[in-house]
Amino acid sequence: MTIGDVIIIINVIIFSTAAYFLSIEIAMYSLLTYLSASKTLDFIIEGLEEYTGVTIISVHNDEVRAMIINVLGRGVTVYKGKRGYGKSGDVKDMDIVYTVITRLEINKLNTELEKIDPNAFVVMSSIKDTKGGMIKRRGVGH
Repeated sequence: MTIGDVIIIINVIIFSTAAYFLSIEIAMYSLLTYLSASKTLDFIIEGLEEYTGVTIISVHNDEVRAMIINVLGRGVTVYKGKRGYGKSGDVKDMDIVYTVITRLEINKLNTELEKIDPNAFVVMSSIKDTKGGMIKRRGVGH
């Protein structure tokens, strides 16, 4: 839980009590104000660039890898893996592409992935901290 989440839980308790003794309208406006404040606090503490780890399993993994490097300007890690699918559980060797992007780049990634492989299996997970490597965005086209 983030600091903002803890603050909002405490405020929900306080404003529930206020709604009981005062009016529901005043409590709801106050709750909305504190919800905005908690998200702003999260941005200040954690920064605007919240990172997301993306695992992409696609039969067009070479094109996906090239798109992430050339269009998004991000680095990739390629895992050797096996893909199981269908009712029979057929197993097939497959390269699995992993990258770390900011949440502001998620829509761009999804748009570009849709052009390359609309059936790609994509798993996204929030990342709290990174260390090592080059996490900052490279200049595109260099």
